[in-house]
Amino acid sequence: MHSLTLSDVLAEHARSRPGTVAVVDGETRLSYPELDRRVALLASALAARGVRAGERVLWLGQNSHAVLELLLACSRLGAIFCPANWRQSTDELRFVLEDLEPRVVVWEPAEAAEPLSGAEWVRAGTDYQTFLRAGGPAGELPEVPDTEPVLALYTAAFGGRPNAALLSSAALLAHSTTLMTVRQMEPGFTFLSSGPLFHVGTMMFCLATFHLGGTNVFMPAFDPDELCRLVDAERVTQAFLFGQMIDAVTAANAGGKYDLSSLRFVSHSAEWDAMTTVDDSPWCRSKMGGYGQTEVGGMLTFLGLAPGGAGFAGRPSPLVQVRLLDPDGVEVPAGEVGEICARGKTLFSGYFARPELNTAKSAHGWHHTGDLGRREPDGTLTFIGPRLRMIKSGNENIYPAEVERVLKTHPAVADAAVIGVPDERWHQAVKALVVLRSEATEADLVEHVRAHLASYKKPREVVFVDALPKQGFTPDYDALDAAHGGGDYPGT
Repeated sequence: MHSLTLSDVLAEHARSRPGTVAVVDGETRLSYPELDRRVALLASALAARGVRAGERVLWLGQNSHAVLELLLACSRLGAIFCPANWRQSTDELRFVLEDLEPRVVVWEPAEAAEPLSGAEWVRAGTDYQTFLRAGGPAGELPEVPDTEPVLALYTAAFGGRPNAALLSSAALLAHSTTLMTVRQMEPGFTFLSSGPLFHVGTMMFCLATFHLGGTNVFMPAFDPDELCRLVDAERVTQAFLFGQMIDAVTAANAGGKYDLSSLRFVSHSAEWDAMTTVDDSPWCRSKMGGYGQTEVGGMLTFLGLAPGGAGFAGRPSPLVQVRLLDPDGVEVPAGEVGEICARGKTLFSGYFARPELNTAKSAHGWHHTGDLGRREPDGTLTFIGPRLRMIKSGNENIYPAEVERVLKTHPAVADAAVIGVPDERWHQAVKALVVLRSEATEADLVEHVRAHLASYKKPREVVFVDALPKQGFTPDYDALDAAHGGGDYPGT
């Protein structure tokens, strides 16, 4: 039996939706047949550069329709596409390049000063268009199983470095099918990628819209005024937005210049609700979301599947199983805390080049999420928090181990620990506790982290201490929180 890949979905849309606009990106407007032709050319051009099954292609830039084109071209070839986090530092990007070893990198020079590896680098924009048009007839394409990885998203730097989670066409299409159902997506659905496409939250809606045969609108990065214009002009149904972004959009359209009524979204404030249409689908009926992570394709559980449920993570997708396990792999009773573990159609294929981690993560035949949860008496789930600590600042996940690793590379630092402290605007801010071996200032260490990691990961505050309390060889984070005002971690 022939499997169904992302490329197959595009080929079907090209036949069954010839008049539907597939993508809008600035002056670019492509129907599904036009997108299909471009993807065929792009796949041919990539194949001519040695991209074969299992090879990697990297996008290094802001949001663009090229992200969707490259993903679909890789699906056609059996290759793996990765949209990198363009906000990362040069050091972080160098790690991704050395780790992933892409055959081709399509890049926006503004996001990287110069090529950092021996891969073939193609500048986004005019050079990318020339590269694409150089593709010839597709020729005979490989038969690509839908279980082969097609998308790599870097995630979870708990150990100090991130890992590329690999997702197959089968997993992505299974997840989008559930999302289409919970969100009650209908023909004509238009999604605006206002969040970064290296983030699974944006990517999952982009792919569900594509799977449905809707319209994907792309903006390079979030801009509240431009978002209002696009919603009005393209009659956008949904965008990637969270609290602070919604507030910025509300302020930008305070005078009612733009008609945002096509945007069907969760209730947020009286001003926001008056501008938009409050959505009554299960996805938005009370609160959006549930529990998810990149490794499960986006969402593992949905609040929309548990109206009025006791657990604030909802119920699992109908295409997965969820168990709460103790360290020995035994399911804990309802009401007790265990690690959230899962298996099913939407789960990832493992991490790229991480055999030992993959073995550990799939112990007892279940994917171990690294997060703790509790099954409530009514069967719903409550997310407790990461088994290892995570800081949530705005909509970004920051892993203390990653920041600590960089702090410890400074010659003046003998030891360091990082905690999250409550922040009125961003929920949490990063605070570093540092033991010095020689003289350094707070500004020195903040700049050192900023030079090696994305700016949002740098400490807001550095406190110098004589020693760090320890539990064995690791910092006693509970003691540090108590002494230095830590708190508001996810799930608390």
